[in-house]
Amino acid sequence: MTTDVENLFKDKVLGHPAGLFVLFFTEMWERFSYYGMRALLILFFTASIMGEGGWGWPKEWAYAIFGTYTSLVYLSTMLGGYFADNVIGIRKAVVVGALLMTLGHACMALETTFFIYSGLTLLVFGSGFFKPNMTSIISEMYKEKPEKKDGAYTIFYMGVNAGAFLGILLCGYLGEKVGWSWGFGIAGIFMLFGLLQFWFAQGIFGNIALKPKKKIEDPSQAASETASVSEDSEDRRNPFTQLQRIMIVVAALLGLAWILNDPISKISEGNYNLFNFEIFGLSGPTVAILFALALFVLLLIIRIPKYVKTTKEKMIAIIFFAFVTMFFWAIFEQSPSSLTVFARDYTQRTLEGGAGLTFKIVNSLMTIIPLGVITWVLVMLFKKTFSKYAISNLFLALSFLIVWGIAIWMLSAEFQKDQTEVPASWFSVLNSLFIITLAPLFSKWWESKYNPNANMKWAIGMALLGLGMACVAFGAGGIEPGAKTAQVSMIWLILVYLFHTMGELCISPVGLSYVSKLVPARMIATMFGIWYLAIAIGMKMAGMFAESSEAIALEHGISYFFWILTGISLALAVLSAILYPVIKKLMHGVR
Repeated sequence: MTTDVENLFKDKVLGHPAGLFVLFFTEMWERFSYYGMRALLILFFTASIMGEGGWGWPKEWAYAIFGTYTSLVYLSTMLGGYFADNVIGIRKAVVVGALLMTLGHACMALETTFFIYSGLTLLVFGSGFFKPNMTSIISEMYKEKPEKKDGAYTIFYMGVNAGAFLGILLCGYLGEKVGWSWGFGIAGIFMLFGLLQFWFAQGIFGNIALKPKKKIEDPSQAASETASVSEDSEDRRNPFTQLQRIMIVVAALLGLAWILNDPISKISEGNYNLFNFEIFGLSGPTVAILFALALFVLLLIIRIPKYVKTTKEKMIAIIFFAFVTMFFWAIFEQSPSSLTVFARDYTQRTLEGGAGLTFKIVNSLMTIIPLGVITWVLVMLFKKTFSKYAISNLFLALSFLIVWGIAIWMLSAEFQKDQTEVPASWFSVLNSLFIITLAPLFSKWWESKYNPNANMKWAIGMALLGLGMACVAFGAGGIEPGAKTAQVSMIWLILVYLFHTMGELCISPVGLSYVSKLVPARMIATMFGIWYLAIAIGMKMAGMFAESSEAIALEHGISYFFWILTGISLALAVLSAILYPVIKKLMHGVR
């Protein structure tokens, strides 16, 4: 009998099933909308009401709500993954997520208080349903062809970065130069195109990812799972007790309440505060989050010793990696917050003469070449799928016509100006550009005999992160404490994104891979949850770090803030390197 997977591989584009490229373009538009909106959010909140049409918020408020938003995006993936696996199926979860995000962007385009908050809420839940389930479809598509899976994820990852690149470039330009509603609105339009393109091409996947997963699909699977448990160093099950479940619920509710309360209490200036009390001189929010963290740590202390030695030590290795990763994202995610504000307020972005012309040419090539390559892929997809999925292809074609129109209009408008003002959001584009450029080189490194051990990758990644922060700290050295503006060279921000992207390539792509390798199959969901929890905490910490930048800049200068982040990064790099033999032993040969 011919299976859905076999049918998928009949029509190929670049050696892969055409269905992969349906996912490629769906994910590309989702990333376009997410990163396009994200690049504008802090700028919109902190822009002056009279001159720039923003909300005129203090930077601390904007950083607080941004940290909460990005943290909830990662936490919501657990909810979306659960509903996909147990209630509605993966493909329906993708559709629900895309629809919620479309509505969220539409709300934000209206710019009123109610609709901005409603839009952010819809975007959080939409991301939760969408984000974890696209890769799940790829996993099912390639389950009978594992040798091609790495190549498939590489192509898909290019779609992710192409969407982020174009979203920041075009939404950022429209938002800053034309109007915030245009930036938010265009993100929603392309999310809608991604939804429609996916919806009308679903037939290409057959029954793949259509129904919720069953607990055990057949007796052979049950036997396989039993065998995997028995083979895991005589491991034994360690079910959660009732007390432990209560600890999880209390810690989760307290943590969620703290994440939500943080921006609400600040923006309302204390009028709405769930934790409006003090205990032993500690504020209510501090008591709440410390208690939640204490419960979580206590839970780990209770559970981990109950596993056999091999599993226990591998779990300790994962917790170490999660701890370092938490700080990596807290510092890396200064990009859309403190670094974007630094670009706006402290960076020389007005270019004239030869410098202006050089930027216009470089920016044009950066825009046209990736668009040209992606359009070429689009044409190849049309050749394979247009006869069966014409409506989907027409929506995809229309979306690209609009993107080309916006890009050509943007570039021509800039060439007509005597001087060029680089948008503050433009620097975030460099991350995606450097990833696309450098990812193949790092991939070759990981495949060579010089491939470093896991914690050495973390050490290298944190060192590169620190080096990037040292660049901007050095460049900002001449800015006086309390200064509102400055004219620092653009080169320092370019170096930040170069080194940070190299650090990201050492840590981000390999994290989940190590989790899946280090724990038994039956524990993967739990450990993935802990991993995403660490990232969510890191995202909230990013907002907290950015908040502290204002007080530090006022007293010591903004350079001092970046030097602090440099010190944290380098300290964790040294710690990872020193612990190399210990972590290597805990991993029991896993590379």
